[in-house]
Amino acid sequence: MKKHKKVAIYPGSFDPVTNGHIDILERSKKLFDKVICAVGVNSSKNPLFSLEEKLDMLYHTVPEGVGIDRFDGLLVDYAKKVKKDYKAKQMIIIRGLRLTTDFEYEDLMFFNNAKLDSSIETIFLPSKQELLHINSSIVRDVAKMNKDYIKDLDVPDYVKKKLIEFVKYGKK
Repeated sequence: MKKHKKVAIYPGSFDPVTNGHIDILERSKKLFDKVICAVGVNSSKNPLFSLEEKLDMLYHTVPEGVGIDRFDGLLVDYAKKVKKDYKAKQMIIIRGLRLTTDFEYEDLMFFNNAKLDSSIETIFLPSKQELLHINSSIVRDVAKMNKDYIKDLDVPDYVKKKLIEFVKYGKK
């Protein structure tokens, strides 16, 4: 595998991926040698889409050159594995921030991750102002409650198609 200086992971549940996620990935590509969009598997959550469906949506929507992966367990353990696999000199976790409520949670995660492995950096990227309102929870709720609004959601077209299929056919 090619050696990279700065490798960044953008972790999340991506249930589903939004235009805010895509924006963070596009901006991250300009900052790092390699960016990986990594879907975390969280057994305590009840996702709308399966892991396979989320990965499919990412394959159809993330910017060219961004890697796509999945991970179980602690993000720090996954980051250590990626650092080793890519022979990275620097490993970075990217976190997108919308509002101050995001910062409180992300700051707590940063401190805990830094305590587990101080060599892994965390960088916070604020959302663009026009995307502050969107998050995956809102997308899921709107899609479940009124399919007529799916067309207006700030998600990639491929995701809109998958949301409409979900509403029409239900969970498989």
